[in-house]
Amino acid sequence: MSKAAELAALIGSQTALSNRNLIINGAMTVSQRGDSTGKTATGYYGPDRHALTLNSLGTWSISQSTDTPSGEGFGNSYKLEATTADASPAAGDYAIFLQKIEGQNLQQLNKGTSSAESVTLSFYVRSSKTGTYICEIFDNDNSRSISKSYTISSADTWERKTITFSGDTTGTLGNDNASSLEMLWYLAAGTTYTSGTLQTSWGTRTAANQAVGQVNMADTANATWFITGIQLEVGEQDTPFEHRSFGDELARCQRYYIEFGSGGASGCFLGSTFAYVSRTIPQMRATPSISVETLTGYIDQYGTTSRNAGSVAVSHTEGHILIYGNSMSGGSTGNPAFLRKQTYLSAEL
Repeated sequence: MSKAAELAALIGSQTALSNRNLIINGAMTVSQRGDSTGKTATGYYGPDRHALTLNSLGTWSISQSTDTPSGEGFGNSYKLEATTADASPAAGDYAIFLQKIEGQNLQQLNKGTSSAESVTLSFYVRSSKTGTYICEIFDNDNSRSISKSYTISSADTWERKTITFSGDTTGTLGNDNASSLEMLWYLAAGTTYTSGTLQTSWGTRTAANQAVGQVNMADTANATWFITGIQLEVGEQDTPFEHRSFGDELARCQRYYIEFGSGGASGCFLGSTFAYVSRTIPQMRATPSISVETLTGYIDQYGTTSRNAGSVAVSHTEGHILIYGNSMSGGSTGNPAFLRKQTYLSAEL
């Protein structure tokens, strides 16, 4: 083979292997929200795009850890710690780690057709609790699911797991920005979800068949579970983890969540009680909800003092955000304004 042909083949192979991971932030490099403690309710905590879904099961600390599998090229992992144990979960209790995926990012699966593709999930996991764990793919558009088990064999030891899920010829996925598939890792579940037969083939989601055999990872106080290197890709063969740059991963995460603080946006006063600030941002999935650190001293008027806001609202256009401060505590029309307090924008699924 000529050098030109070798180069063409190499470029072709590298192109084919890029953008194959359906999971965002699988190496846990981005963590805009930071660590969280004392969590008992469902939410997005720790590294971006990954959620913890809870129903009356334990109290949790979530963090971006530097404990990673040796020699595999990872700098971070997602750490869950059950700070309060729940040795006897009620029937409807559960604790689940998950990521939701937009339908428009899943059309290559050909789900709901005779050409439906299998997908392969691979990840590195470590836990103080050994035993059988369950992964489930849930089709949110058609209420269908498939579950598979994996085993953590050695306590406090990194292990790599690979699971292949067959393609589903029933139920197409919406080609839109809504949640179509959810990738779930069970940590613990009550009998509502464990009393049947594990559903290892695609079918209508049945609660009793979702997590049969799942160990109770939270039965001991301070039990831990770490994960990193998550990859979900089309086909029956796993491939090496697709490492992305921090900037690339951050931009993907900011489609769903962005936070910025003092000086992060600027604008002007349009009266004594109204001001706006704006900034260029990545295109978000949808118009985000807005929350703020505090309305006290939220916007600063150059040359004077900070101004309180009675409320805030947000307007989102492609690549741009406008934040309106309403019922301001004084101001002068035309005077420059800039953001003074932390602001959080969420368009999570």
